Amino acid sequence: MAVKGIDVKAFLKGASDASKTYQENPAAPVEYATIRQSLYRLGKKLEIFVSYEPKLRFTAEWWKQLFGESEGKDGKGLFVTSAGFSTDLHSLGQMIQEGEKVFFETVVSVKEPLSHLRVPIDQKNLDGLNYLADQRFEWVNEKARIATRIAHVDGDVPNVHIELDKLDSYHYGELLYFFCVVVALSGASSGVNPFDQPGVEAYKVNMFALLGKPGFEKEKAEIEAKNK
Repeated sequence: MAVKGIDVKAFLKGASDASKTYQENPAAPVEYATIRQSLYRLGKKLEIFVSYEPKLRFTAEWWKQLFGESEGKDGKGLFVTSAGFSTDLHSLGQMIQEGEKVFFETVVSVKEPLSHLRVPIDQKNLDGLNYLADQRFEWVNEKARIATRIAHVDGDVPNVHIELDKLDSYHYGELLYFFCVVVALSGASSGVNPFDQPGVEAYKVNMFALLGKPGFEKEKAEIEAKNK
């Protein structure tokens, strides 16, 4: 995080403050965890992390590991994936809109971005987009989010909306801590231990054996016997 430019102290302060907040009033993480499990039991088997903010692209990768590794056990668990809108609306939007009704979306938006880019004007209006000239890109993205939410909800794709006040280190700490609390509540409510990863360990043992790591001779012999 430090190499990326995140203020680690501010990040930890955000997480610490979120911890105190949820100890006093856990309504927000409890609500999200309850919604996730309720939709799962109603047949929504796949949750999509969606953001229109490019800086959250790799947060989606962290989110997938957090929820997938914590909840995917004992034949249970939502399959979690991610999409970066509006780009992925062109590749996945059709499937989400009119495919099998197994999806719901968790959409994370940012109320106040750290920078403000505006749509430039084209003197010849060759692309026909001058009606957007001088508008902020976050304003355009917000209209895309609302339009997509309406379309997807009408298509039986429920949307959970999480709004981050600002995309700075402090609020980022709050956000990640929020997801950590949610996954603990959600996993426990589904009857699995959200704090272990036995499936991941299974493939690691096989890999160590195949690579010849000392101490895994027995497992290597068992694998070789199975594959004769």
